[in-house]
Amino acid sequence: MRTLDQNGFAAARRYLSLNARLLERRRFDVVFGDGPREPVLHVLRGYQNPDGGFGHALEPDLRGDGSQPQPAELALWILDEVGGFDDAMVARLGDWLAANSGDDGGVPFVLPSVTDTPRAPWWQPDQGPDGRAISAINPTGPIAGLLGEHGVEHPWLARATEFCWRTIAELDDISAYDALATLAFLERAADRQRAEAEFDRLADALLATVALDPDAEGHVHSPLDFAPRPDAMARRLFRQADVDRHLDVLVDRQQDDGSWAPNFLMWTPVVATEWGGWLTLSTLKTLRAYGRVDGV
Repeated sequence: MRTLDQNGFAAARRYLSLNARLLERRRFDVVFGDGPREPVLHVLRGYQNPDGGFGHALEPDLRGDGSQPQPAELALWILDEVGGFDDAMVARLGDWLAANSGDDGGVPFVLPSVTDTPRAPWWQPDQGPDGRAISAINPTGPIAGLLGEHGVEHPWLARATEFCWRTIAELDDISAYDALATLAFLERAADRQRAEAEFDRLADALLATVALDPDAEGHVHSPLDFAPRPDAMARRLFRQADVDRHLDVLVDRQQDDGSWAPNFLMWTPVVATEWGGWLTLSTLKTLRAYGRVDGV
């Protein structure tokens, strides 16, 4: 069993200090130290717009200032990480979600306004015949799941939750990102019996989106992307041997500069370090959750 030793951990910390955004550096202080949450919240507020949504490259591949659904999801993951769901940012985001949802209650993958901004080439709006963006489980599922898990009360949430249940009930074949979004919702849904039933029904389809071979090339998703913690709902999909093998490989893939590199296109120079910081912190969290970081 391979573990990240203290030298490897120090190298990752140094990489974050030299390359990561202020946001990831302050998150590291909270997650791996005794740092206060307020500096993280203060930095995160800088990404929130007056309309309540988030932009300004919080999602590194969306370089525009305007609010989009995917940065809203990332903001909620950060609030979850540091215990910040009591912050006023959450209520303001709820208002933005309500104003930018479809009639069915969901938010789209990306709003059409993205076409006027610098962005990675895969950020293309999915629009219906009427020109309106089509609602999607990615990212409605994670957003609704996180808000519900934390007991947030907002009129948007009930309609979005019903959208998620309807959409998941219609799923058969599924893409990797939709699978991750579906799991994020099911893991946090209040109706546990219904969530377990849908998980059991979709188990084979979910597993089919995962690259079990740690040497698989391209922009693939490993078991650890689906189960970054041993208690994650998706952990049941994988054999212990597969999880252990991917953890060993993950330790070995730390680069000489202390980071872990993205496996998708770095389409402009700045995103390499911004994603590098995000993924290096995420990798450290996963390795620690599985007991693979020495002394931490």
